[in-house]
Amino acid sequence: MHNKIVLFVEDDPGTIDLAKHAFEKNHIVKNLVVAQDRQEALDCIFGTWSQAQGNIPYLPIVVLLDLKLPGIDGLEILRRIRADDRTKLIPVVIFTSSKDEHDMAHCYDLGANSYIQKPIDSKQFADAVEHLSFYWLVVNEFPLAV
Repeated sequence: MHNKIVLFVEDDPGTIDLAKHAFEKNHIVKNLVVAQDRQEALDCIFGTWSQAQGNIPYLPIVVLLDLKLPGIDGLEILRRIRADDRTKLIPVVIFTSSKDEHDMAHCYDLGANSYIQKPIDSKQFADAVEHLSFYWLVVNEFPLAV
């Protein structure tokens, strides 16, 4: 059985707390991994701990990716995920405060699977996390390679 790891790439502590609470409340995800910057995100996916085994044994089943990260935007993470044969099929959901049409088009052009504007209201935020979790972790089917 696949470990249903969700990689949540987010730098805002308040948003991280909201997401953790929403995932716990819905009992959907056992393994929420939080990366607070680009390097942590890339280490979670391409880290040396997995290279020794010749593969990545615990690929996330979905990546929730904020665009506005310190030092570099989430687009670079998306580019790297899509450029690697081991990770190119992992669903990436852009989960950001940006409502900019250019950002949205650029994300889809780079291979994002979904683009969701993070709600500001905590109840709406929890509802959004519940819906996206249910879809990506329960309803959606994944190829065996993921």
